Amino acid sequence: MQKNSRKRVGLSVVFPAYNDAGTIASMVVAARVAARRLADDYEIVVVNDGSADHTAEVLSELESVFPELRVVHHAKNRGYGGALRSGFQTATKELIFYTDGDAQYDPREMESLFAVWGEGSDFVNGVKMGRSDPFHRAIIGRIYHWFVRMAFGLDLKDVDCDFRLFRRAIFDRVELTKDSGVICVELMKKVQDHGFRIQQVPVHHYHRVYGRSQFFNFPRVARTLLDLARLWNDLVIRKIHLEAPAAAASGQAQTRDRETAVR
Repeated sequence: MQKNSRKRVGLSVVFPAYNDAGTIASMVVAARVAARRLADDYEIVVVNDGSADHTAEVLSELESVFPELRVVHHAKNRGYGGALRSGFQTATKELIFYTDGDAQYDPREMESLFAVWGEGSDFVNGVKMGRSDPFHRAIIGRIYHWFVRMAFGLDLKDVDCDFRLFRRAIFDRVELTKDSGVICVELMKKVQDHGFRIQQVPVHHYHRVYGRSQFFNFPRVARTLLDLARLWNDLVIRKIHLEAPAAAASGQAQTRDRETAVR
């Protein structure tokens, strides 16, 4: 994308945040610095997903300073997917960039994603240049990545790199339904199967400096595996995301009803 065309595009920067009081302010400031270089028309959307720390207070202070910041508060934690869905629904600009609020990625590197963006681009997916996590998490991450790539037929170097830039218009054809972390697999499978053009760019991944991961506990892992199995049935076996819109919506509604009944 040429510099002058960058200035004409609208950009929404989305952060899901859960107990990220120690990092979210720096993330918003860094995103603002990058967004101002890349687009005249931009907004920053932070979804506070029922944080139990003082994330809400920090965001309130930031709102008083940065008029382009929009904050969505969830009264209760809805999960990573629920936070992302709220952020995407709130975003109003032509392009959406998102990453996590825990500072394991640098928002300023969104410029690397813009550098490969062209007129025919639909989606740019980040690829971690090494995973800066404890050894056991890195191993589990590799196993998970290999498993979902094979199970879902994903032609990606990094399925769970939450550093992405894409057209908001993809949601004209892609409906996201998951509230858990498997929303990343859901997003990439649906984007790939609908034929959107995907480019991949290496980005840095940093050690977590505040808080701790909410994923690595047995109950959450068990729920994620169950959710992944349901998603595999819907997208690989039944392929409901490729049906006519009305039929697909009906099938997804039935799936959500079954999941609600299980809960």
